[in-house]
Amino acid sequence: MTLRLPALDPATLTPYTSSGYPEPYRSRVLPREKRFLGKALGLTQFGVNLTTLPPGKESSMRHWHTREEEFVYVLEGEVVLRTDAGEQLVRAGQCVGFPAGSGDGHQLVNRSDRPARYLEVGTCDETDEVFYPEADLRYNPPGQRGKFTRRDGTPY
Repeated sequence: MTLRLPALDPATLTPYTSSGYPEPYRSRVLPREKRFLGKALGLTQFGVNLTTLPPGKESSMRHWHTREEEFVYVLEGEVVLRTDAGEQLVRAGQCVGFPAGSGDGHQLVNRSDRPARYLEVGTCDETDEVFYPEADLRYNPPGQRGKFTRRDGTPY
């Protein structure tokens, strides 16, 4: 049976397997897969992604948002959550949340021997800026919306 909107089978979506990160950061996250469920369903106020993170890969560089909030629910496998407070293991059936403007950089790392799958839910705010405490990165700075720059604002 084929579903019709507003219903959706995520398996019918082509996974996004690229990254906007410049090197040397891009290769740390790829070949992760993201299926943009929210966009496929026409949602505009928040995003929902179904992400598969292979063993040895990182969800992103450790980062925090000025205006967007994020929520992650682990469906399969396990990931290591890295924050300013250290590391902790998050397994299937558990979740994490990141308030906007916290200044606490976060990241998920798959250190297991099997893929991890999780739902990412986050607000959408075009004025959001993203800061990366451990990488020479900045995303969406004023005057360079939608772009990665170095911390000092110079382009990659």
